[in-house]
Amino acid sequence: MLLMDLNEQADRDFGRARRRAWLRRLAERFRGEPASQNALPSFDETRRSLKAFNRLRRGRRVVDLEKVVGSVGRRRDFDRAFMPLRPSAGERWKRVDLAFHRGVDLPPITLYRLGDAYFVEDGNHRVSVARFHGAEWIDADVTELRPAGAEGQRAQAAPEPASRAA
Repeated sequence: MLLMDLNEQADRDFGRARRRAWLRRLAERFRGEPASQNALPSFDETRRSLKAFNRLRRGRRVVDLEKVVGSVGRRRDFDRAFMPLRPSAGERWKRVDLAFHRGVDLPPITLYRLGDAYFVEDGNHRVSVARFHGAEWIDADVTELRPAGAEGQRAQAAPEPASRAA
């Protein structure tokens, strides 16, 4: 068995991740699907459609990577599976991959939660590397965005406490 330098391994991993994204795009074209189908959903469009503008900080959580579906600002840099689309992502992606191979604890990613879906505010490359290696969970600082009436509706649904007669 050949042993390779971790830098070579990171280069190889990035190349494989880029090929996965490229093959996914190629398969879409052969199936006649629109290119936008493999793109990450737009955080702003999703937020507006749900009218979710109220922020509720949920703190540190362990999040299922399958529920991380989009990015706040880098949706054109990764495909729907969070594989890198651009060569310019290589340097940072490889640094995160090296940390993964060395077992370095990285800071939690920052996510927005809209319904059952999560959007990455900070940590797109960490999500990409984790998915590439088949991780199922990731540590995250989560902020939930809710529609304006969500708190009021919950308060109305809860029964009022019975008043005490004096």
